[in-house]
Amino acid sequence: MHRRQFLGAAAIGGMAASLPAAAWADTDYSGLPNLAKDAQPIGADEHKVRLAKATQLLRANDMDALLIEPGASLIYFTGVHWWRSERLTAAVLTREGEVAIVTPFFEEPSVRESLGVEAEVLTWNEDENPLAVVAAWLGKRELSKGRIGVEETVRYFAVDGLKKAMPDVTVVNGAPVVRGCRMIKSAAEIALMSLATDITMAAYRYTAPRVEAGMTPADIGAIMNGATRALGGEPEFALVLLGEASAYPHGSGKPQMVRPGEVVLMDCGCNVHGYQSDISRSWVHGTASARQRQVWDQMREGQRVAFAAAQLGTPAGAVDDAVRAYYEGLGYGPGYKLPGTSHRTGHGIGLDGHEPVNLVRGETTALAPGMCFSNEPGIYIPGEFGIRLEDCFHMTGAGPKWFSEPPTSIDEPIG
Repeated sequence: MHRRQFLGAAAIGGMAASLPAAAWADTDYSGLPNLAKDAQPIGADEHKVRLAKATQLLRANDMDALLIEPGASLIYFTGVHWWRSERLTAAVLTREGEVAIVTPFFEEPSVRESLGVEAEVLTWNEDENPLAVVAAWLGKRELSKGRIGVEETVRYFAVDGLKKAMPDVTVVNGAPVVRGCRMIKSAAEIALMSLATDITMAAYRYTAPRVEAGMTPADIGAIMNGATRALGGEPEFALVLLGEASAYPHGSGKPQMVRPGEVVLMDCGCNVHGYQSDISRSWVHGTASARQRQVWDQMREGQRVAFAAAQLGTPAGAVDDAVRAYYEGLGYGPGYKLPGTSHRTGHGIGLDGHEPVNLVRGETTALAPGMCFSNEPGIYIPGEFGIRLEDCFHMTGAGPKWFSEPPTSIDEPIG
């Protein structure tokens, strides 16, 4: 679990109580090896396989084409790294395997730099309508009255513009195509996620022993991010929750610092060639109380229950159900009520830190080889503390397999 946008508030709140000389200012990372130096990004051959599967799914779902805006899906299918703005850049994929990229005329050279597939680049000038360009390209392929799938996160102005430029098309949800491809990770994707996980775990092992009383979330996060970079990962987030703030899954903006006998909860991740890790660890600075130990052990067992429930063919929601049944037997909940677990048991992960589908009540998607999830049924006690251990796993032909092995004791909390 992570929310990068909230880290700013938590870190700023922590800085208000920061020590005059930050403990991390002179941290030496020179002894850390670059674990990603030989990592290979996704190549042209895999992009071809992805496009081939997309064409199959377009046909199977009676769609003639798919519209995608910048983001993880654009990277996934075309390799193009771009951003969203009021000037539309997008990709169009057809059921015949054709690909077009529409982009402002002055952006074409930059867009071509990361283009990883054969595609026609369609440009538009500032006084032109980019959706009219898309409509003309699709019209040449006799798709003016077709069914056009739209990736779930495409913005309204693009969908509305497409409808106005092509009034006879039927616009439908492109999720069956995009999810059908992206939910099932290839061996190359799994390898990059495994490497990102190894880097995050190594950064944890570097950071945890350096946490001292008086440190703020900003202090600890800076060490974690510095170690992650030295180890070859690109930091995605470093959420640090101290004391009572650990009882609130995404923390608090109130000033925080490490104090003896209080919980330190870290939720951190990085990416390697875009593929992400997401790992949480919780421990007590100094000596843990009997209550803290009990909740830590209960939460770790909840994580084990979830892993055991995640079997091939099982509906994703049944994993969440299994955890809640166990927690309710301990007196937590019921359901999503507190004290207990107020969020889903886990989320999908890959190019996005959070992506479909989720381990959440009511989710009927069956678990299948190649699916990847976080496993993080944290226990939160408002006004006191929270414990969250988070490790990701992927489904194999034999069942679930950890990316990172969970710790076994609050006395050895990193694992």
